[in-house]
Amino acid sequence: MAALLAVLPAPAAATPATPAAAAAPEPAELDEQVLFRAAEEEGYACFRIPAVVETTTPGTLLAFAEGRRDNCGDAGDIDIVVKRSVDGGATWGPLRVVLAGDGDTRGNPAPLVDAETGRILLASTHNAGRADAGNCEVPCERVPYLQYSDDDGETWSEPRSLDAELRPDSWNSWYATSPVHGIQLTHGPHAGRLVFSVNGGSWADGRVTAHHAGLAYSDDGGDTWQLGAVDSWEVGADQTVRQIPQETTLAEREDGSIYVNARDNAGTDLGHRTAAVSSDGGESFDAPFTALPDLYTPVVQGSLLPLRTESQDGYDRWLFAAPADPDRRRTMMIRSSWDEGATWDGVDRGMVVSTDWSGYSDMVALGDNAVGLMYEGGAVDARDEIRFTRFTEEDLGPRRGPDPTTPDGAPSANPAAVLGGPVGTAGAYDGALTFDGTNDAVRLPYRETLPLGESDFTVSLWFRYDADTGTQPFLWMGGVGGAAPQVWVRGEPDSGRLRGLMTAVDGANPAASASVSTREAYNDGAWHHLALTRADGTFTLTVDGAETVSTADVPGTVSRNSVFGVHLGQGVDSRTHLSGALDEVHVFERVLSAEELTALRTANTLPAATPALSLALDETTAPAGEAG
Repeated sequence: MAALLAVLPAPAAATPATPAAAAAPEPAELDEQVLFRAAEEEGYACFRIPAVVETTTPGTLLAFAEGRRDNCGDAGDIDIVVKRSVDGGATWGPLRVVLAGDGDTRGNPAPLVDAETGRILLASTHNAGRADAGNCEVPCERVPYLQYSDDDGETWSEPRSLDAELRPDSWNSWYATSPVHGIQLTHGPHAGRLVFSVNGGSWADGRVTAHHAGLAYSDDGGDTWQLGAVDSWEVGADQTVRQIPQETTLAEREDGSIYVNARDNAGTDLGHRTAAVSSDGGESFDAPFTALPDLYTPVVQGSLLPLRTESQDGYDRWLFAAPADPDRRRTMMIRSSWDEGATWDGVDRGMVVSTDWSGYSDMVALGDNAVGLMYEGGAVDARDEIRFTRFTEEDLGPRRGPDPTTPDGAPSANPAAVLGGPVGTAGAYDGALTFDGTNDAVRLPYRETLPLGESDFTVSLWFRYDADTGTQPFLWMGGVGGAAPQVWVRGEPDSGRLRGLMTAVDGANPAASASVSTREAYNDGAWHHLALTRADGTFTLTVDGAETVSTADVPGTVSRNSVFGVHLGQGVDSRTHLSGALDEVHVFERVLSAEELTALRTANTLPAATPALSLALDETTAPAGEAG
């Protein structure tokens, strides 16, 4: 039975009320080597877009990339290149050109292996090149091609066009294959079927009118192909669209269905990732793509791999590789799913591969229960080089048990996770939690009633801190970065102030922000109450019912386009942490009156309003079998 841990009232120096479950992210010590770097390969300015497969000869790996000759632009003179290993990635042969651009673009490699014949197939996308580093102007004529190797990647056929088979006439704005490895189904009535992903766009009347994500499949070893499942998203008259699923990565579930995880390329739905399932071998999707707001990544490609363990019959652990910073392409991380992609571990449970800048990736299963990760990375730029990293399940560590929790009094709300080891202390009212400034946090699981959208709101909380440096986050709701809709309030003692910020997006207009700052930091180690409100076009921060600062708010929604998280004592990107204490954190999806705020501050009397979240922070509950 779970143990209830009261955190009221205890001295400030009390022992931690919860076990230290989450560690500050540090890169794992892994075996890593550089596969592609422009300075080491004559004739190339940049390498991007990794993809990797193991052939039917155990230990033989083929690592593909785009070799960009003149610059790092997406539409220049680009070759598809490969390096080959015959010892499981320990050593690699020289660079070979699989398909030369000859001034044009040959890219988006999507390799597949037919286990029945040993043939390796390589889908790719072609378009006319340009001399500068610009992109292919939309509408861009891009055509899918296919070639193959029957000798473990030593030699390759000439490419043949898949345009008639896989590109509908209406997909005339954009087209792309994967890029990442495709799969061969091994379960159910479609076992043996080859599947890879595609995406495209439609153009009419001078504008993009729709975006499409699809699956291509073959039942004859790649001789012929069908365009199967397609999910289309129409672009509104205001040029907004809910989702733009692109660069999808695939994995087969034990029942033979296909799980599809995609980059959402700036759709208005929350999240940078989105997912769908096909239960008929890729012929159709069970439902439209569903956004994953709390799977934190920047807008970037990612990769999937089911990990077969020696002790289990089947894939009991799935891996997802992508940068973990929700704002920028950095901090390559491996996260796990224990239910075939239905849910994913948070960033606090992932394995950090590198804290460098990082981008696209692919993974391949190796022998001895190991995994090879091929990814873009660099100390200065994610495009500096392409690396190959080997890790094992031992490096990943076992599945972590449930986190301690604290109740959320909002209707039908699940409790919030308590991370790190916040210390129980006497609060402004009853108990409170003290955060260590390193890895302590309280994080709410996503639910549809948390985003505040375009509504007025009130944030009410008590804080206490005495730090005189650093950023001290109290509450953060939404995304992170200059263009991400968000609401936060924090201490900035270096600048001698408290500061609240809201960033909103209105239609197709760029994001805009409103900010309010107090005249002092209130970092005297005493409890203070703050209220942050959006009301009738005004954004206001009030401290202790006394100092009040206001500014005009910005129109639009504070919950769109970006990842969405609610964090106490921590920034959404896990880069800032509070050294201090919080108590009685409440958010209401309306403005509270002066009388209601006074009652909340002076008597802790909650108003007759349904809270979006309500965290008294009086108690935490340890996971079953643990005591505080």
